[in-house]
Amino acid sequence: MNAKLILQDVSRTFEGTRHHAPVTALQPTSLVVNENDFITVLGPSGCGKSTMLRIIAGLDAPTGGRVMLDGRAVSGPGPDRGVVFQSYTLFPWLTVKQNICFGLREKGMLQAEQNETADRFIHEIGLRGFENHFPKMLSGGMQQRVALARALANDPEVLLLDEPFGALDNQTRVLMQELLLSVWEAHRKTVIFVTHDIDEAIFMANRVMVFSARPGRIKKEVGIGFGYPRHYTLKTTPEFSEYKSLLTNEIREESIKAATLLV
Repeated sequence: MNAKLILQDVSRTFEGTRHHAPVTALQPTSLVVNENDFITVLGPSGCGKSTMLRIIAGLDAPTGGRVMLDGRAVSGPGPDRGVVFQSYTLFPWLTVKQNICFGLREKGMLQAEQNETADRFIHEIGLRGFENHFPKMLSGGMQQRVALARALANDPEVLLLDEPFGALDNQTRVLMQELLLSVWEAHRKTVIFVTHDIDEAIFMANRVMVFSARPGRIKKEVGIGFGYPRHYTLKTTPEFSEYKSLLTNEIREESIKAATLLV
């Protein structure tokens, strides 16, 4: 397998103030992400998962270590990484199509090519007929579809998702999981997906990275042996239950540690 993304002893400590000591959010963490990997990052709240993702995205700088993408050091945001957050980040004054075209316009793409690219992804994410709708006219699930299309339209090398379905109801969340997997199978991007949902982590990934309690680090890697494509009925199989039992125990242990830190 070809290494696409490498984290080498990446850490993050936030500076203290007169009244507060420095806070280490991420212990030195190393990770090799292969091309076309679908990795989920699972851990208790506040353990540094999102901090690691922001460092990979170039939105935050590590205190120590470095991130390498295709052999080049990451020093800031770039078009080679697309990011989808949990909160809805669409521009409210732009339509669905205009939101998807935003990054393409910034890259200097001709209008005709922008329209062609946007139309292709609008069809792929199932929003044909909503091209001229504004975000306030869309449900949460539909807004996240647009955010996903906007990220993919820029053709990034790596797609970074920070709990993108966390605010959705359960049924919409399941449908979005299936949609994302179908898009991933079609485009074969390298994906890193942060979640606190164990079922989601297993269902989506070929590798699950379990985070420790804060200050976080990757404490365990679990390879998921299911092939693709995956159907939601996979979640009812004995094999899925075995993975869930293993990861539930791992996360429970770390959640208990995290709770004691707050006492």
